[in-house]
Amino acid sequence: MNRPNYTPMFKLIPIAFLCAYATMVYAQSTPATPALTAEFGKVSQADLELKSCDFEKDANAMVLLDMADAYYLEGAVVDYFQRVKIFNEKGNSVANVHLQYVSIYNYEYITGLEAETINLVNGKPEITKVDKKQIFTKRVDAFRTELAFTFPNIKPGSIIEYKYRLNTRLFNIPNWYFQYSLPIPERYNQLTTSVPDRIYYKVQLHTTQPFEKDIATGAAGNSKHIYTMVNVPSFNSEPFMSSWRDNVQSFYFQITGVFGDGNYINLFDSWDKVGKYLIDNKYFGYEMNTHLSGQTDILKSAKSLATNDQKIAYIFNKVKNDLKSNGIDTWYTQEGVSSTWQSKTGTATEINLILYNLLTSAGIECYPFLLSTHKNGKINPAYPNTDQFNRAVVYVPGKNDNNYILDASSKYNLYNEIPEDLLNSFGLIVDKEHSLYKTIFIENQKPVKDVVFVNAEIKPDGGMEGIAQKSSFSYAKNRVVERYQRDGAEKYKEYLKSGDNNLKIVNLKLENIDVDSLPVNQKINFKLTPAEAGSDYIYINPAIFSDLKRNPFLAEKRLTDIDFECLNSYSIVGIYKLPAGYKTEALPKSVSMVMPDKSISFQRIVSQEDGMLSVRYVIDYQKSMFLKEDYPEFREFYKKMFEMLNEQIVLKKS
Repeated sequence: MNRPNYTPMFKLIPIAFLCAYATMVYAQSTPATPALTAEFGKVSQADLELKSCDFEKDANAMVLLDMADAYYLEGAVVDYFQRVKIFNEKGNSVANVHLQYVSIYNYEYITGLEAETINLVNGKPEITKVDKKQIFTKRVDAFRTELAFTFPNIKPGSIIEYKYRLNTRLFNIPNWYFQYSLPIPERYNQLTTSVPDRIYYKVQLHTTQPFEKDIATGAAGNSKHIYTMVNVPSFNSEPFMSSWRDNVQSFYFQITGVFGDGNYINLFDSWDKVGKYLIDNKYFGYEMNTHLSGQTDILKSAKSLATNDQKIAYIFNKVKNDLKSNGIDTWYTQEGVSSTWQSKTGTATEINLILYNLLTSAGIECYPFLLSTHKNGKINPAYPNTDQFNRAVVYVPGKNDNNYILDASSKYNLYNEIPEDLLNSFGLIVDKEHSLYKTIFIENQKPVKDVVFVNAEIKPDGGMEGIAQKSSFSYAKNRVVERYQRDGAEKYKEYLKSGDNNLKIVNLKLENIDVDSLPVNQKINFKLTPAEAGSDYIYINPAIFSDLKRNPFLAEKRLTDIDFECLNSYSIVGIYKLPAGYKTEALPKSVSMVMPDKSISFQRIVSQEDGMLSVRYVIDYQKSMFLKEDYPEFREFYKKMFEMLNEQIVLKKS
């Protein structure tokens, strides 16, 4: 059970500024009071006896109440209360709680934490409280701390509940989610906000179902709003969707200004203001001009190279190979660039700011580039703030839009390829010298090619023996290399077999793993034993060794957009020598089909001559993103395409 992490931009604004304006605002406003109505420890007999969720029968657990009251005292205050029913052992994961808050400068702190498990024993509620000694405080990074605990005495039928107050010295209200971070439904979800009229917000509302209550009220000088949803379904991940944050029903709050002492202060209402804030930030802008010990030799080697492309490649690979990411993703630095350079381990942003410093010292024009990874979610350019970012990389402008976006935090990234994890979203270029801060959309219009060529002989007993060559380019290459190096050769061979126990990889050789400009080539010697010995029929699937084995779009309905991240292009060619004494009983026909908007095309070309059979598939994508509204025709196309990909050749003994 986790509250989704967030790090609002105002967490890093000088505290003196915030306190000064907080004094102005709150001195002229009537403080709001909490409005939580559910009573901690008071659970109905019906809920204790509840066996399942009435609107989602197969749920492992259900949130009975998820409530928050956000108001202002000497900063934004949020009172949280959550109650969850566990139906079976698979629902026990909700009993592990992690509450994160921004602890640097005591910007946030948690008080009043109470938690307990309630079980029905002999018809009566039995309460087991979480021991205070079993609530652990853990430092997440330089800015964040976590309170973690596990509910005791958990079993099917348990109800767990906890409440706490998040106190802040800031204006910002944390984001609110109407769906749970785990795939379980919520019976009742309510957010109440009480905001002084002197504080101004923009709100991003993302909902797919109507509110049960949407009530605006409040006294003079203070606006109060109650948002309630009931019977909210669980959020389940779907194949090729973007992040959880992009798709879950939610409220995102962004403060735009405050009015106090006769003055209105615009805060982050433009990307220019965000950029200037970043430049002046000690955890980002101050790290942009750092001398690194021992950099002289690196720069000397780089400057000896003839072209900028060679210099960029050399410095990028030097940083990528010498430094290691600690897995932490934040747009701001943690230990700092110099410390990361010395220890050789740091956050993705620290590694990339080292790359930026070395490139600028080598005379390469480049800029820090803030963005969001695929897992973190897409950037909305209409809401200028730092909340949306979770990584900084390096942007190098080039001629004819041949720009570089460099991320040296992963050893599988290439200097001449935009990292796949960053595509189809916006990023912010931070140009300190020209005071230019602009957002650009990150995409790659070059098709990612995957080519399979099979040359094999079909044996009279129904087996097959031959050679396959797979050539994978761009991101397809990255996926192959990462899987092979992570899993090792033997596990990778099992992956190639795709669960076919009759297929044996006799020999496997990979070429060009370390050559950035060339595709990775896999040379595969294989044997396929017959599935049914002694039969008069031989069945062959000609799309062997393709990555298109199973259709991921079988669900009748789709709740999220489809994001492939990049354009894909597949070519699968098989040439098969037919066994003597057999004839083709069933042969797939040559066919072409295309989506109505021409976004995907499929072609199968089949020919037979002189005892040789040739089958070729070509699949090309002109789009990488597909709207959920277009899913019915997309699903139908995929259904037909996979039927043709899996259509077998049938040979009969003559």
